Amino acid sequence: MSKESISVFDIFKIGVGPSSSHTLGPWRAALRFVETVKAKGIDKVKHVRVLLYGSLAKTGQGHGTDVAVILGLCGEDPVTFDVNEITPRIKQIGVEKLMNLNGEKQISFDPAHDVVFLMNESLQYHPNALTFLCAFEGGEEIAETYFSIGGGFVVKEGEEGGSGDFVHLPYPIEKSEALEAACKETGMSISDVVMENEKTWRTEEETKAGVLKIWHVMRDCIYRGCHIGGELPGGLKVVRRAFGLNKKLASEKPYSNFDEWLQVIQSGKQTFQYTLDWVSCFALAVNEENASFSRVVTAPTNGAAGVVPAVLMYFIAFCDGNDDEKIVRFLLTASEIGSIFKKGATLSAAMGGCQAEIGVSSSMAAAALTEALGGNVKQCLMAAEIAMEHHLGLTCDPVGGLVQVPCIERNTMGAIKAITASQLALQSNPETARITLDDVVNTMYETALDMNHKYKETAEGGLAVQVPLGLSEC
Repeated sequence: MSKESISVFDIFKIGVGPSSSHTLGPWRAALRFVETVKAKGIDKVKHVRVLLYGSLAKTGQGHGTDVAVILGLCGEDPVTFDVNEITPRIKQIGVEKLMNLNGEKQISFDPAHDVVFLMNESLQYHPNALTFLCAFEGGEEIAETYFSIGGGFVVKEGEEGGSGDFVHLPYPIEKSEALEAACKETGMSISDVVMENEKTWRTEEETKAGVLKIWHVMRDCIYRGCHIGGELPGGLKVVRRAFGLNKKLASEKPYSNFDEWLQVIQSGKQTFQYTLDWVSCFALAVNEENASFSRVVTAPTNGAAGVVPAVLMYFIAFCDGNDDEKIVRFLLTASEIGSIFKKGATLSAAMGGCQAEIGVSSSMAAAALTEALGGNVKQCLMAAEIAMEHHLGLTCDPVGGLVQVPCIERNTMGAIKAITASQLALQSNPETARITLDDVVNTMYETALDMNHKYKETAEGGLAVQVPLGLSEC
């Protein structure tokens, strides 16, 4: 694995659902290609075409890959674009057969013919590949190929990594062993080490403000998802459950905003079942929003976007964690664990199955919760190891090629496993542990390499074969 300098804002990215590798990644790739086109002169562009390979082709319609690349070519930003405008914009382009390239030049573009799904072709570097073709007036043609390698990270053909230029950090962490050594040498916590590294890019105040912005998007996603009912788009007719569960748990108590809602949650009977139901509700809410092309945060992916927010909400609602400093530390710690998996294995379900998404998110949340609850560094790493150990081999088998079944429920399982892993680590002596986090990272990657391709986000195996792809409508 190549060395990378990964920031908390590389692991946690604001974007649009339903998939970081199939939606956000291709969207960002399109934006990068537009920059190449701009350098050559957008006013000279005659035609643009997009070729989707491998997993992007096989499950691309269910994941909105075609929608993402079109919006990226239009120059829209996934962080700020109004998600309510996605469907109208795409319909307009489809009807008019015209695209406003980067918002600067209108060109002919027919989504049905100019976004090509090459179901039986894959490129060697990574299953998530796409090629942009552009023809200019005068006959010049250019082509660029990109790989969406998981978690919204994008690599152009010929590049390495996926998180931008390498920078020298005061504490370069490639493995958990190095993280533990840095903490031992300095006496700092994991979140302290991460913050010191983040100062390479920006001030501590800027980092804290940015992390809180990440949390606010997560928070708003949870709240929004708990208050929208009906069915999810896509043709599977999956009923949104967070709405009904929230209504039942809140017992019709009045509230009008997030803070009041939090007070209602905290005022309920503090039983194990009550707490468990709320954690499930939080996770369901996020991933039902994700499946609805709403605003979410990769954590570290969109398919696993509900785990970290659900566990953080558990900490806030039930563990006296409603404090900005505690929230920032929680997310900083979580990001470092995600970074270790990114560097040592993969965050891509198309490469490693769902263990690379739900497994990693559960591991991130377990370590973060452990530090937040007073655990030492060794206990944090132990919690991360426990959480992933019990996700090893988890396949990615989306029914109908949609991030709905079994993806949404898996976020509830990942959140609960994270909390359990944290409690186990807090009640254990990590000095006696036989397996390290690095051991489990290596095992996850080896398992990914051995896993049959049909269990890697192709909708060709596992639960996915119970419902033919033809029943899904994007």
